[in-house]
Amino acid sequence: MALLGYVLRRVTLLIPVIIGIATLTFIITRLIPANPIIAFLGEFARPAQVAALEQKWGLDRPLYEQYFRYMNSLAHGDLGISIHTQRPVLADLESFFPATVELSTAALLFSIVFGLPFGILSATHRNKAPDHAARVFALSGVSIPVFWLGLLLLFVVYYRLGGPGFGRIDPSIAPPTRITGLYVVDSILTSNWQALGSSLVHLVLPAFVLGYATTAVISRMVRASMLEVLSQDYIRSARAHGLSERIVIYKHALRNAMIPVTTVIGLSYGSLLSGAVLTETIFAWPGIGRYLVNSIYALDFPSITGTSILIAMVYVAANLVVDLAYAYLDPRIRLG
Repeated sequence: MALLGYVLRRVTLLIPVIIGIATLTFIITRLIPANPIIAFLGEFARPAQVAALEQKWGLDRPLYEQYFRYMNSLAHGDLGISIHTQRPVLADLESFFPATVELSTAALLFSIVFGLPFGILSATHRNKAPDHAARVFALSGVSIPVFWLGLLLLFVVYYRLGGPGFGRIDPSIAPPTRITGLYVVDSILTSNWQALGSSLVHLVLPAFVLGYATTAVISRMVRASMLEVLSQDYIRSARAHGLSERIVIYKHALRNAMIPVTTVIGLSYGSLLSGAVLTETIFAWPGIGRYLVNSIYALDFPSITGTSILIAMVYVAANLVVDLAYAYLDPRIRLG
């Protein structure tokens, strides 16, 4: 019951966060010295057309009235209509967000699968060849620009080797029947093995590019945390009692070392989900990052605000999951 009460309080705190984000985004977008209607119609639009659409979208009303009308719609779950796509913003987010979830999840899995072993190897072989190799890997991961790495891999894999290119699936293959919006999951649920193979192949490159930097960060965090834990008295005591090094590392040291690493993983996932703009742009991945960039170019105020609210909710959810993971990893932590 204490845990349930904690989760409910955290979810309730999401309400002022959403109000704050919506208010801040509303103010910033209205301070931009440009007219979204002119951006939509073009600079040669007739004044009568501009005035008609401003009236349609309520942009001719005083700012305070626009604000209260928007907040009233938001309270009823309505994020407004996109000026650019002419569709409800909520429908756009439902359409684009699953692609980002799929890409970000694959990137995070890649980061964990490689980051954890590299960090452990680096910590258990401190100042030796594996540690130096892991350090070079980490430095290159955080130093290489995402756009450069993405373009390089596209040139080598797609142009030179004829491998998979852009998008989520091969153009000659029909996407799987939509259930969750995640091509890999939907392909499995519908037993569409051809779509599954194509979507997995197309997922590899962008997931690697997006997850490389996160892998480096996780690796260094695991190394630092493991070195601190391995210097504790209970680790020396475990070794003195004759426990194998494998049991000492993976059963006694790793779990305690994972507490700060969990924070990095959780926040990294929130960051990835908020929209990997460069990766999605380079690989023509139809995710929330590209949607947000296009909305900014079009001065699409409802879409910008709706996407900002979604990103805020993602970060709050990621922090909540991290706090719950703390209680699992360390029994001394009580949430209530």
